[in-house]
Amino acid sequence: MSSLQDQLLKAGLVDNKKAKQISKDKRKQQKVAKKSAQPVVDETKAAAQQARAEKAARDRALNAERDAAAQKKAIAAQIKQMVQTNRQPKGNGEIAYNFTFDKKIKTIYVTEAVRDHLVAGRLVIVGLDEQFELVPRVIADKIAERNPDAVVQPAATSTAVDEDDPYADYQIPDDLMW
Repeated sequence: MSSLQDQLLKAGLVDNKKAKQISKDKRKQQKVAKKSAQPVVDETKAAAQQARAEKAARDRALNAERDAAAQKKAIAAQIKQMVQTNRQPKGNGEIAYNFTFDKKIKTIYVTEAVRDHLVAGRLVIVGLDEQFELVPRVIADKIAERNPDAVVQPAATSTAVDEDDPYADYQIPDDLMW
């Protein structure tokens, strides 16, 4: 098969010089078109890639949440195990020992010896699921590293006296129950 150009040359409608010029111009246009042609961005590929990136970000956030929940659960289990293995008996005491937990005043009944240990700081109260247990100070420090809200902080006794305090001359007894 012959091209249209060849057929026009045979028919005598176009001369040889004119045919060469046309083919030369055609090649130049094709070269310019190739150079200036912008890369065609496939919109579906771009949308799919963006969707994959968004899904990966959501998955990372979800995994971080799961890891945080698992970590929190593991810490709670460690605290519970430490309290279970190291709790000290309260005794069947009739002395009410008051303390603040979660901005509320709570009371446990202990013996005189246990109260003395609490006041001295050798025993510390730990709150687990609205139950309060007594543990040694060393264990309470370990629990406080994991969850400071679980440990009942002993009342800070301030020895600083205000100059204008009218009751500065009166000493508060250690065994005062409120």
